[in-house]
Amino acid sequence: MQTSSLTARSRVLIALAAALAAALGSGLVLAVEPASQAAVPLTSTLVQAAEPVAPPSVSTLRQLIEEALINSPDIAAAAREKEAAAHRISPAGALDDPMFEAGLVNVPISPLRLDREDMTMKMLGISQRLPYPGKRGLREAVAAREAESVALGYLETVNRVVRDVKLAYYDLALAGRSIEIVERNKRLVAQLLQIAEGRYSIGQGAQADLLRVQTQLAKIDEDLLRMRRERHSTQADLERLVGRRGEAAPIEAPMPVLAPAPLLIGALSEAALRDRPQLLGLKTLIHKSQKALDLARRDYYPDFDVRFQYGQREKMPDGTPRADMFSLTVAINLPIWKKQKLDPRVAEVQAMREQTISLHQAQQNELIARLRQQVAIATQSRESAQLYRTGILPQARLALESAVAAYMVNKVDFRMLLDSQMSVLSYEVNHAAAVVAYSKAIAEIDQLVGKPVFSMHPASKKVQPGTEAN
Repeated sequence: MQTSSLTARSRVLIALAAALAAALGSGLVLAVEPASQAAVPLTSTLVQAAEPVAPPSVSTLRQLIEEALINSPDIAAAAREKEAAAHRISPAGALDDPMFEAGLVNVPISPLRLDREDMTMKMLGISQRLPYPGKRGLREAVAAREAESVALGYLETVNRVVRDVKLAYYDLALAGRSIEIVERNKRLVAQLLQIAEGRYSIGQGAQADLLRVQTQLAKIDEDLLRMRRERHSTQADLERLVGRRGEAAPIEAPMPVLAPAPLLIGALSEAALRDRPQLLGLKTLIHKSQKALDLARRDYYPDFDVRFQYGQREKMPDGTPRADMFSLTVAINLPIWKKQKLDPRVAEVQAMREQTISLHQAQQNELIARLRQQVAIATQSRESAQLYRTGILPQARLALESAVAAYMVNKVDFRMLLDSQMSVLSYEVNHAAAVVAYSKAIAEIDQLVGKPVFSMHPASKKVQPGTEAN
């Protein structure tokens, strides 16, 4: 009876091992076939590096960016600031309000009458301050340059929000892919647990193997808890960036793909120095400071006050009429406090202009350095992803298949089999992380350059980072 029971258990164990080997073998074959292959058995999906399948509720990156452009409070605030700056241009070059005056002139105290003295009159007057020629135009030019700088700041805000949406979207895609990979491998490790339990029940396996795979399953469960928490956190951040409030539908992000076009640091640097809104804004501020310096130097010249008055006189006590009078005067201020007032103002504006020039140069240097850094990250991540896809993962899957086959004939121990499976899991997650790191670096480069980098390459218009894999 005991012998027949052991024989039955051995048959079950052999069947489990054969199923596992079939799953691994079919998975290895399918992993290297084109992505257009038909649906595969569930067992083969446990180890293959399948392309992401977008669920019906997938939100594309373009849709989320458009949503953020409409709902982002940062963009709305920048737009209002741009509008306010544009409204400041016309008032800056306008004249001051004219002054109107009315009163009684040269009225005797005793007796208090308007017809006794010839110089007594009822007076109406108007005056207007006229700046020295050129000052109004310079004031308007300063305000116009300021408005242009604010408008470029608005574009910089838009690019920053778009970059943040891309980064959160790619992080969400990585979290979803990592969970998918770990859950798939959890099912395979569960099959290994069944084999370990079967071998232990017939006396062919060690209890240590059983405990090892149980511990690994618990560790996988802990990883899944952490990954799901990170996915929820990333999704909340993405919902904040696109301006969603309340109970919103979950966002599903498919994995991005690698773009085929190369990253040319020379062309990227040239485009960044030419098109980055932040640099253009600083250049505009330099022009503004030059206009402000010209305006400060115009303060050495006086302004004018033009005044016109009309006086109406009463008739004499005997009825003889008196002629009315008018006066026209021009007054100027005397800019005599040169050392105490005017020279320090000019020196202040000159210092601010030099500061803006230095800041512009510093931003240029920082931009080029960050651009080189992100290009290096993108290049390294792309090469790593290709290495995982074409070299490391196929070899790891072959090693796993070989370990299963050897384990079935007792040529390798259970630890080697489990380590091979966990290596495949690690490499699959690393491959997904490399693809996302590449896409995030491209998003950073887009923001540094000031426009989508692959719009500069006609050959790359078909496939761009962030698009869904088909």
